[in-house]
Amino acid sequence: MRKYIAAIDQGTTSSRCIIFDHEGSPVGSGQLEHEQIYPQAGWVEHDPMEIWANVKTAVSQAITNAGITPDQIAAIGITNQRETAVVWNKLTGKPYCNAIVWQDTRTDELCKMFGDEGGADRYRQQTGLPLATYFSAPKVRWILDNIPNVREAANHGIALFGTIDSWLIWNLTGGAKGGVHVTDVTNASRTMLMDLKTLAWSPTIAAEMDIPMEMLPDIRPSSQIYGYTTSNTPFGSGVPIAGDLGDQQAAMAGQACFDVGDVKNTYGTGCFMLLNTGEEIVHSSNGLLTTVCYQFGEEKAVYALEGSIAITGALVQWLRDNLGLIKDAAEIETCAQQVEDNGDVYFVPAFSGLFAPYWRDDARGAIVGLTRFANKGHICRAALEATAFQTRELLDAMQADVGAEIAAIKVDGGMVHNELLMQFQADVLDIPIVRPKVAETTALGAAYAAGLAVGFWSGKTAVRQQWRMEKTWNPSPDEYARTALYAQWKKAVTKTFDWK
Repeated sequence: MRKYIAAIDQGTTSSRCIIFDHEGSPVGSGQLEHEQIYPQAGWVEHDPMEIWANVKTAVSQAITNAGITPDQIAAIGITNQRETAVVWNKLTGKPYCNAIVWQDTRTDELCKMFGDEGGADRYRQQTGLPLATYFSAPKVRWILDNIPNVREAANHGIALFGTIDSWLIWNLTGGAKGGVHVTDVTNASRTMLMDLKTLAWSPTIAAEMDIPMEMLPDIRPSSQIYGYTTSNTPFGSGVPIAGDLGDQQAAMAGQACFDVGDVKNTYGTGCFMLLNTGEEIVHSSNGLLTTVCYQFGEEKAVYALEGSIAITGALVQWLRDNLGLIKDAAEIETCAQQVEDNGDVYFVPAFSGLFAPYWRDDARGAIVGLTRFANKGHICRAALEATAFQTRELLDAMQADVGAEIAAIKVDGGMVHNELLMQFQADVLDIPIVRPKVAETTALGAAYAAGLAVGFWSGKTAVRQQWRMEKTWNPSPDEYARTALYAQWKKAVTKTFDWK
């Protein structure tokens, strides 16, 4: 009987399940979007119960579309939107409130309070992260302080915290009837509670943030059998859950970025560039994050430098849903091609403040350079160019931190099919942009992690051999995009500071 690996990819806007064969090719999938909840300005929430229901439906769809049966699945890998915080009752299985999404900025005052002693870099040496609303720990503290009965339940070991991977694994392995409460090193490294050296929760930081240790999941490697599915899941009982990676780290695995110096950039809701630094923990002097890249089984952890941008693909959604400027995401390229250039219009999408390399919670979005000449095409083009310019800022910071030039970048995510954007990206960076044959690299990385844990694939060498290039964009010899246009972008960014 032929076997397959199932990957659950729980993202910011949707939940997917993709079934992969031994060649690393997708053979079936299912996907559902979930509601984006905005209770007030700066707040972003998801309903964890809706996500769990959608995951189960997506799994059923994928199995049906692949034309297989659940007993043909050798293992399950999970990848997830990181930093999004869920707190639930382990006796009832119900969340105490909606999940607070990574984009949410309600914890800005908490972050300032924690920074009063030691500044924004108070925990950076230990965790690799600055104090920012982006990360999970302040979100958990907010829930403890503001949602009735949660702190008391946490003190009695009843309230559990987890990022979305923990929530899904707990439910897949039985939920309130014995669910396994775990996370992996990559997701734990995004909470601001894990020590990068020991790969363990820091009792000191947890105490200073007043977060009970009893709430926290066990930290495990990214590739290991964590538990087995139960009969009330679409997989049936007994399928091992054996891979767990935050979405950006999963994309690194899916792109086979296993060597020091390998770089990938994922164009999704936000944009995330990671550089493999091997077993060395490299602390950034240029606004980047230090994070765990992956840990497979008993191997030593591999680390990465990461540049995080909050709003890229989400800007296209905003133009579609909030302004009605386009009817679907693909239309933005057609609209942008109707003009020769951006008409000196620049769009800085600091909707949730600015992440790397600025880390400015006080910034807010701005469109600058508008004249009567500007039209819909210029705004669409400026929105696409914003993604490329922000990526250039990450690349500059990365090269400064490691003291070496990066030769090429592997790319993935929904926006990599936008030809105009990819060519402009190569022009702005002055290096080749490489797209893989299998575009679903995030889900594929989770599948690889699970498959390696159960012997479905023999090792990283086998994974490397499966990676194939589909297309390369080479930079234009004209330097205008990476000099004059980029200089104007940097000027535009300064107009968003100190707004809030």
